[in-house]
Parts: sequence; structure tokens; C-alpha cells
Amino acid sequence: MTRTGGAGAAAVATARKAVLPLALAQFVASYAASNMNVAISSIATDLDTTVTGIQTTITLFTLTMAALMIPGSKLTDIWGRRFCFLLGLVVYGAGALLATFAQGLPLLMIGYSLLEGVGSALLIPPIYILITVLFDDRTTRAKYFGVVSGAAGIGSAAGPLVGGLITSAVSWRASFLLQVLIVAAIAWMGRGIAEPPLPSHRPSFDGIGAVLSALGLFFVVFGVLQSGAYGWGRATQDYVIGGAVIIHQGGISPVWLYVAIGAVILALFFAFVWMRERKGRVPLVSVRLFANLTSNLGLLTQNLQWLVLQGAFFVISVYLQQARGFSAIETGLLLMPATVGLLLSSAAAPRMARRHTQRRLIRFGFFLTALGLGLLLALGGTRPSLWSFLPGLFVMGLGVGIMLTASVNLVQSAWPESEQGDISGVSRSVSNLGSSLGVAIAGSLVAGAVPGGGQYFWALVMVSGFALVGWVAALLIPTTRQNGRPAR
Repeated sequence: MTRTGGAGAAAVATARKAVLPLALAQFVASYAASNMNVAISSIATDLDTTVTGIQTTITLFTLTMAALMIPGSKLTDIWGRRFCFLLGLVVYGAGALLATFAQGLPLLMIGYSLLEGVGSALLIPPIYILITVLFDDRTTRAKYFGVVSGAAGIGSAAGPLVGGLITSAVSWRASFLLQVLIVAAIAWMGRGIAEPPLPSHRPSFDGIGAVLSALGLFFVVFGVLQSGAYGWGRATQDYVIGGAVIIHQGGISPVWLYVAIGAVILALFFAFVWMRERKGRVPLVSVRLFANLTSNLGLLTQNLQWLVLQGAFFVISVYLQQARGFSAIETGLLLMPATVGLLLSSAAAPRMARRHTQRRLIRFGFFLTALGLGLLLALGGTRPSLWSFLPGLFVMGLGVGIMLTASVNLVQSAWPESEQGDISGVSRSVSNLGSSLGVAIAGSLVAGAVPGGGQYFWALVMVSGFALVGWVAALLIPTTRQNGRPAR
């Protein structure tokens, strides 16, 4: 058992060595979600598919992570944190290798969306749980939470630039091959990670709860994806399944049919886990985790942060490539101001956390993010020039970097160590659901982009609206947590 509280220098050094492979793994998983954006045109052309097909592939990757993150977190209590981490790396690496040699969209979806998504759902929860169990001291723990959260933000921000460089210099396939090599290196570094032994009595796995939660999230996001083809209000064309017209043109959009199905399944999920818990059996996730106002608002801000970041990156990337004819490297370079802003604010996050409450940082972060999106709209309009992107992207990157770590710390610190496994899974699931919804919602307006900026403009307006919702949610975070201690 390697913990820092009261441990010798050797044990402390061993615990700190574990942080590097954990942070690198979080970086790669976040990079995988954003680097695809700059290669949309290249992949669509190479695989003879459409922008909508690539949008669906990206969305399904983050959706798979969101749907399986809570079950993946629960498995860490059964199989062990290090085992799940290493197993996740193996599955992820296999998916990246398959995507490298994919000759069509179906194989790309299996490798990237499915296997990389499953691998991420297995390896990400142990990252945050291991940080919790390896470091007793709250200050040190918060520091390393900042390291892995910063790695997530940097991976998302650097994805377009690094992906653009690799795609332009070699091929989009080389980006997947690079992930295989990095994952192999992480597995080698992580083989010596020590962890406290698991209890002799391990919980059973709630398979029904896992299926219900995954199906519910799938139908919600799948429904949103239909908006690109059928619209949000009335169906713009007949909705046909197996040759039968389910919804006629002019009827309600199938978006709401699938969202309603997803909502019903999620309601059944919560009812099921509540009944299972009342009977004294271990549920997939305790309903108690949703009874804390501070934690709930923190989870909402996490969801909206990733929705705004991934949604904005997808919109801008599609516009530049489809409407302006930019290459992958040109797109990545134009998005670099956001990367620079995020790097600067992430580097300053530990110092800011010592001077300000987490609540204040989240509020200020959303304010800057909304301001950055406002600058993009005000300076660019429907036909933005290249220079009009720079101020808005930089300010948006600053804002996201300021609040990423703060939201994670707010949620994790709202619960005792005994609940860290479950809340880590919920936290990561909510964040990845935000990424999935960001691409799906914003992409519904620009996936079929035509020359001109009308779709781009209104998609950014939509993303800006979510940033304002996040700011309001941050304003509602209470000054004190429910147990009376100061909100951090």
C-alpha cells in the first residue's frame, strides 16, 4: 500500500511516479476526441464518406465513454484500479491500431468509436481514484488532480494542432498509430503502479443498471444526432425504418422520439438503482450522489465546459475546411490561440486555486469563455476573416483552462474518500456526455455546411447560449457545502 500520509520518502516518490502515466493517459483520451476535427475532410475523402459520417463517429466515441464510464468505475472496485487501467490501455491500443488500417467507415467506428471508447471508460476512472488513494494530504491531492485535469484540457486544446501537423505531414492514419505507441509506453510506465489492496468482500456488478444507464444515454445523444437530417421541430422529410414510414414529413422530428425514449430509460435506471439500494444490494451508482447541491451544480458545469469546448472546436473546424477549404494543418494553426490560452491558464491553475475559491474560478472561467465566444461572433459575423478568430479563441481558451480543474476539485471534494470511486465515474461520464452533446448539437447545424457562414454563425450562437447557462449554474453554487464547510 503506497500512500503519502506518514509514509517514507521512498513511498512518496513511488506515488509521485504514478502521476506521469496517469496524466499521459488522460491526455491521450482527450486528444483522441479533438484531433479528429481537423482531419474531417481528409478522412471523409479517403474513406469515401460524408462529414455527417465523421461527425457521428466522433460523437459515438465520446458517447461510448459517457455511457460506460460509471460501469467502468464500478469495475475498479471488483477487478482493481491498476488492472482496469492497464486493461483499458490494451483495449484502447487495439482500437487505435484497427482505426489506423480502417478502409471504410464501419471499421473506423469499431476501432475508434467502440474500442477506443471502451478502453477510455476502463482507464479513465482509475486515474482519479488512484490519485485519491495514493495521496492522503488534501493539498497534494488537489495539486495532482490539477495535473490530470490540466492534461485533459491540454489534450483537447492541442489535438487540433498536433492532429493537423500529423495529418498534413503524413496522414490521418499516422495520428492513430502515434496513439498506439504512446499507449504502449504508458502501459510500460504504469506496470509498477502500487495501490492499496482491495477489500476481501468485493461488490457485485449491477449489470441491469449498467445496461439501463448506457441505453438511456445512447438514445438521448442518438436522438440529437437526428437533428442534422430531420431538423429540431418538424421533420423535414419522412422518417423511415425498415421501409415503413414512422414519422411523415411535417410531423414531430424523430429527435424528440429518441430523446423521450432515452429519458424514460434513464428514469427506469434511477428507479431501479434506488430499489436495489433500499434492498441492501450494491447499485451501479448510489442515488445519494445526486442529493448534494454543490456536487450537482459542479457536475453541470463540467458537462457544459466540455460541451462548449468540443462544440466550438467542431463548428470552427468544419467551417474552415468545408466553407473555406482549409487543410488540416491550417485549421490546427488557426485554433492555436485557444491552445495557448488554455495552456497558460492551466499552468496558473494551482496558484489561482490557492488564492481563490473553486466557485469563483468556475464563475470567472465561464464569464471569459462566453466573452470569447461573443468576440468570435462580434468580430467575425457570418463571413469571418482569419484575424477575427484570434482574440475570441484566446479568451475562450483562457476561460476553459481556468475552470476545468476547479470543477473537478469542487465535485471530488464534496464527497468523502469512501465515495470517490462512484463520484469519479459519474464525474467523467458527465464530462464525456458534454463532449458528445457538444459535437452532436453544434454539428447538427454545420455537418452539411455549404459555402457561406450562416450555419457557422448560428451554431456558435447556440454554443454561446450553453456557455451562458454554465455561468448561471456557477452563480448558483452555494458559498458553503451542505455539510457546512467552505465551498472550495
